[in-house]
Amino acid sequence: MKTGMLKLSAALIASALAAGVQAKTLVYCSEGSPEGFNPSLYTSGTTFDASSRQIFNRLVQFERGTTKIVPGLAESWTVSDDGLTYTFKLREGVKFHKTKNFKPSRDFNADDVIFSFMRQKDEGHPYHKVSGGSYEYFNAMEMGDLIDSIEKVDDYTVKFNLTRPEAPFIANLAMDFASIMSAEQADQMLEAGTPEKLDFEPVGTGPFALAGYKKDSTIRYKAHPEYFEGKAPIDRLVFSITPDASVRYAKLQKGECHVMPYPNPADLKRMQSDEVVNLMSQEGLNVGYLGFNTQKKPFDDVRVRQALNMAVNKGAIIDAVFQGAGKEAKNPIPPTIWSYNDAVVDYNYDLDKAKALLKEAGLENGFETNIWAMPVQRPYNPNARRMAEVIQADWAKVGVKAEIVTYEWGEYLKRSKAGEHDTVLLGWTGDNGDPDNFLAVLLGCSGVGGSNRAQWCYQPFEDLIQKAKKTADVEERTKLYEQAQVVFKEQAPWVTIAHSVVFEPVRKEVKDYKIDPFGGHIFYGVDIQE
Repeated sequence: MKTGMLKLSAALIASALAAGVQAKTLVYCSEGSPEGFNPSLYTSGTTFDASSRQIFNRLVQFERGTTKIVPGLAESWTVSDDGLTYTFKLREGVKFHKTKNFKPSRDFNADDVIFSFMRQKDEGHPYHKVSGGSYEYFNAMEMGDLIDSIEKVDDYTVKFNLTRPEAPFIANLAMDFASIMSAEQADQMLEAGTPEKLDFEPVGTGPFALAGYKKDSTIRYKAHPEYFEGKAPIDRLVFSITPDASVRYAKLQKGECHVMPYPNPADLKRMQSDEVVNLMSQEGLNVGYLGFNTQKKPFDDVRVRQALNMAVNKGAIIDAVFQGAGKEAKNPIPPTIWSYNDAVVDYNYDLDKAKALLKEAGLENGFETNIWAMPVQRPYNPNARRMAEVIQADWAKVGVKAEIVTYEWGEYLKRSKAGEHDTVLLGWTGDNGDPDNFLAVLLGCSGVGGSNRAQWCYQPFEDLIQKAKKTADVEERTKLYEQAQVVFKEQAPWVTIAHSVVFEPVRKEVKDYKIDPFGGHIFYGVDIQE
């Protein structure tokens, strides 16, 4: 019996050693560097992929690969009859990451929830202005006005008191900006006189802990062994930052990475027949647009905006830029989201009408302007430079001379947020499956100077979306959003360009990867089988 036990022990040791040697590493060829690691400070999907989607959890979250809301750090919640009080019962026994610079002394509790939200809401909070203190989502969604107070009932019960009913409130709490950070780590950083480190050396409760970051090169993560939903099937996760889509594909073919985003449309046919690649696809919850800075002349004149809409040949853009992987957009929300108004009539490509409108606006001889083009591929725009060139050529036909401008991605977002552009190419992938996430965040008055890059505040539109926010009845909300889309089209703060199909090339040894309808890249639950 003893001999048998010795043999068994030896076998277990050998097995454990082999498992150690064969630790599973998944490499993701990401398209750019994150702006930081605190998702409440940013709006870029690149940053969310590197932070909230790996490192953090939220009170509620989306079931992977769907728009269904499920419990997260809150195991349950109740809503008062008047819709003004949300009470969350928090999950017990949830562990924060242990890192070389921080060892938590307690589990996740109500203090972490209150810290994560009050930092964004309270201008007097010691962390409010740290790292620039720009909470773009929180502000654009009017969360500061909406949340009256947050009460700690006990260590595992938190109560949110609202100033008004808010139909999308629970869906909003599943968004990246609502990620929960460690209040204990924040206190330690503040005491040490280095509060900004909280945003670059993050500690969360998520499936992966940040292990190292080399800007413009690599981000390394290790699986959180005490993750409350169970340790991830992979042991290590590496983001290999690779801005060029062709280089990403070459790395994928060589096995230097397992998953890549935003393939070149020209490569899709080749990928479909590639023996090492599984080309996944799904209709995107997105819109790509060109926004006019409506606070600058001549874009404060609706006739100019309408004219330039008529002077863009969207069909040519779909052919040249999307190469069959997109369709023309007429509304600021995608047809995959409820309340999409198919009765809206788009502007036709009509140069004569465009010239007539410019003449009516006193610009018969045209004018000079700029088109800002993104330096990175996004789901809603695989090649912004090429798109800008097509629009530039179109506008030249009506006498408008446009210079193409670009910056590094972080700088591009920062400068366009500040309104330095005349016109800007951007887009959006939905965050929570609610029309409010497009119409209010991107076009509402509270988003001006932030996520509303058109700097557009138009009261008839604002009245409709605000009424819709406060209405629990989905049928009534649908009617209001349909009307808002009509007003948007008439006022033309954007040229709505395209909704794209999202393609995700992954190597065939990657198992159970799911396309995220919100455009994220989520690696918890993904495995590698050689």
